[in-house]
This record gives sequence, C-alpha cells and structure tokens, in this order.
Amino acid sequence: MNYILETKELCKSFKTQKANDRISIKVEENTIYGLLGPNGAGKSTFLKMITGMMEPTSGEILLDGKVLVRKDLGKIGSLIENAPIYENLSARENLKVRTLIYGLPDKRINEVLEIVNLTNTGKKRAGSFSMGMKQRLGIAMALLNNPKFLILDEPTNGLDPIGINDLRELIRTFPRQGITVIISSHNLSEIQQIADHIGIIVNGKLLYQEELSQSENLEALFMEIVRKEGSFND
Repeated sequence: MNYILETKELCKSFKTQKANDRISIKVEENTIYGLLGPNGAGKSTFLKMITGMMEPTSGEILLDGKVLVRKDLGKIGSLIENAPIYENLSARENLKVRTLIYGLPDKRINEVLEIVNLTNTGKKRAGSFSMGMKQRLGIAMALLNNPKFLILDEPTNGLDPIGINDLRELIRTFPRQGITVIISSHNLSEIQQIADHIGIIVNGKLLYQEELSQSENLEALFMEIVRKEGSFND
C-alpha cells in the first residue's frame, strides 16, 4: 500500500490541555480521507501541524515515506478556516499576487481557474462573490503550486446546498488528477458521499480509522464512538 501521508504518535500540547494525543493516521495516495469529529475535538490542530502552521509537541509526520521537513511543504496545498482573499481584487488578481510570491508562471492562473470553474468572473471583485465562490477561489490558491496533497478544513461551512454540491463535485475530481485529499468536517452526509477512508477524532484522540463503505450507517457509527469516549472539549 502506498501511503502519501502518515503520522506516528503525533501530539500537540498547550498549557491547559493536550489538543492532540498520539494520533497515528495513514492516508493512501490518490484517495479522499475524511477526518471527522465534534467541534473542538482537535481536527484543526492536527491539520495545522501537517501544513507547518504549528509545531508538534512530539511524534512524526511522514510525507511519501520520509519525515516532513520545511522544504516539503510546497507539495501540500491547504485551505484552513477562511480563504485568504483580497476582497477588493478579482479572482485572477488574487491568484496573480500568489504567483508573484511563489515565482510561478501566469499560465498556472488560467489552469486553476479552469479547475475550480471561476474562469468567467472577469473583473468582479472577490468581496462580492458568494461563499461558495470564495471557497473555490481559496482552493484555487491552494492548487497554484501543483500540490500532491490537499488539506481542506471544514470547506462547506456556511455554504448553501448548491454551493455544497458544487464543492463536492470538485473535490471528487482531485484523486483522478493525482491529488490526495484530506478533508475535515462534522458534516457526516458530505463525508459519506465523497470519502474513501475515514478517521474519527474525539478529545484529541484518533478512535477509529477504516475504509468507508457506502452502506455504512456513518451517523450511528460516529455517535457510538463519541458516546463511548464521553464528553469532549469545547
């Protein structure tokens, strides 16, 4: 089995609590991995360590079988929390800022706008985009550097049903393009529809990790695991 990402006993402690407690996950290449958990369970902290936004307290992160180092972060694209958009700029101008920072060719702007279906926004300012369009622009930014691995943290938050459906269809295309995705969510029905494997985090601990069957009653499984663990952190 070819795992693009592995974590081994990954921990993150703050002064008053242990946000992540010995999390060991394995993500197969060219799949979608759904990371589930109640609000405050430690999902975002875990993802921020993978993207280099936080330093682990202990444990290892492996990318392509090798310990993750700073230079490897270029292989990872991410949309954590809100998309980092300049609202007074157009979609193309937002992406141009990023290509200048990273020294990327302008042709990549057209490529990612095509991928996320934002080619027809013209000079419209991003501040007037719908929430779904802003999320897709954030994903376009994350794709600029041709990452092998894409991290999406609660990407459907605040979207209407049409926006959720559009984003779901977009995410489904990524493994066929050679992009592995890890998506965190507390929206069980969304994960049920797109994920190949799931992990469930409660109280900072990974309590479940398996391939996801379409016949699985994910809500019942999730509630059983959460209730067994008891109360969780806010």
